[in-house]
Amino acid sequence: MVDNQSARVADKTEAIMRTTIELAQEIGYAKLSIEAVAARAGVGKHTIYRRWSSKGALFLDSVLSLNVSLDYPDTGDILADLREQTYTAVDLLGRPPLGPLFQALVGEAQRNSKVAAALNERFITPQAEKSVARLKKARDEGQLSPEFDLDLAMSILSGPLYFQFLITQEPLTHEYVDRVFEALFAGMRPRHHE
Repeated sequence: MVDNQSARVADKTEAIMRTTIELAQEIGYAKLSIEAVAARAGVGKHTIYRRWSSKGALFLDSVLSLNVSLDYPDTGDILADLREQTYTAVDLLGRPPLGPLFQALVGEAQRNSKVAAALNERFITPQAEKSVARLKKARDEGQLSPEFDLDLAMSILSGPLYFQFLITQEPLTHEYVDRVFEALFAGMRPRHHE
């Protein structure tokens, strides 16, 4: 009995989040409302409010339910591995559904501190930790300068990508990624003293 009820709740939750994504793609996040999601999903708005405190919280869970995980390959070549992982990220962000949805989610995070905290905790921080761990391994293997600040490297790496994606809204291309890496790695490579 409990299992059937849990399954129905999970199905309803899934339907609400799927409907949220569909509506956000059709009408944009700004016009999205709990009422519109409830009507299309065939549930009462109180059903939604019991699970999510706000439109922003519902949207966050819905976007994160797309299960975007950006893992790093480990070929032993840090530049090739970072480039491959970043190409995957910019390809995902460069087109629907994820690109416009993630832009809207980051926009909501600027206005809603709870959404910002949850986005950082559930997506940004875990991705940054993966990046820093891969950089640390490369540094330990002698591929990067031992003095280089890896947290700063992460900021320098991601900053230009977020700037182009969120501020200038120019397309993220593999060529742009290559230019960012060329500049970053000029400072990160070990210096050989003569």
